[in-house]
Amino acid sequence: MNTLKHFLAAVVLAGVALPCPADDKPKDLPAAMKPIVVPMEMLPSRHFVVPVTLNGKGPYRMILDTGAPLTLINSKAAKASELTKKTGGGGGLMGMLGGGLNQVTVAKMKIGEVECEKTAAVVMDHPTVQAISDAFKDEGGPIDGLIGFPFFGRYAMTVDYQKKELTFRPNGYKPGDYLQELMNNLMNADKLNKPKTVSAAGLWGFAVDKDKKDEDAGVTVKTVYAGGPADKAGLKAGDRLLTIDGRWTDSVGDTAVAVSAVKPGKAVPAVVSRDGKEVRLTVTPTTGQ
Repeated sequence: MNTLKHFLAAVVLAGVALPCPADDKPKDLPAAMKPIVVPMEMLPSRHFVVPVTLNGKGPYRMILDTGAPLTLINSKAAKASELTKKTGGGGGLMGMLGGGLNQVTVAKMKIGEVECEKTAAVVMDHPTVQAISDAFKDEGGPIDGLIGFPFFGRYAMTVDYQKKELTFRPNGYKPGDYLQELMNNLMNADKLNKPKTVSAAGLWGFAVDKDKKDEDAGVTVKTVYAGGPADKAGLKAGDRLLTIDGRWTDSVGDTAVAVSAVKPGKAVPAVVSRDGKEVRLTVTPTTGQ
């Protein structure tokens, strides 16, 4: 489950946009709708912090991140608001997969007077959120989570930096189940037939594999094709591939994503573990046929 944790840690605070399901189109609304103004705090890191109540419990101080596709709630706030009471911290799709993750649905989530029903969230002690909380603990108290698209996607939102206010206006849009889509994508990546030849826009010339029970970092290089870019770079069968161009290769799916981001002809670093030591190579993929 290290791959899932890494993926969430990267995607949540990186502003990754996910496609909207075709049937989740904004609905027609009256022309005039009363906006709702909510006070906010601004951390030195420039993050917005808002007071949030979960099923009537709280308020909790949480970051509102307009680039986050997920809403995260730390385990302490989830327990206090009884979000994990029925599941014991291990229910839902993500809980079934382990790794300390638990998908929940918040019956009522409120930011000021803005209230949403049935908001999808993940219970997770996110390392980046915790780091921000620790760094600015004297700026008003701990940070208990992060509000993402499942909440704010329902509103047109404006920010007044001088007044430190957020204005929400309902837009009629109801976000789909992005958590389910995310999990389906991750699970399908590991269900592909193995071993896999890695291919993208560029030709690399190697194949990788990883056992389902293997939770160590990286993937195993099964084949290096003679005369190919990987062979010329010094990659060997049996190497443990850790990163390509700074991107994790903790699964076959990760590796496919990493190589697809590199244009043919661009020399990039690849880090492997070989005989207990990390070895840095430089691979230049060629144009695929």
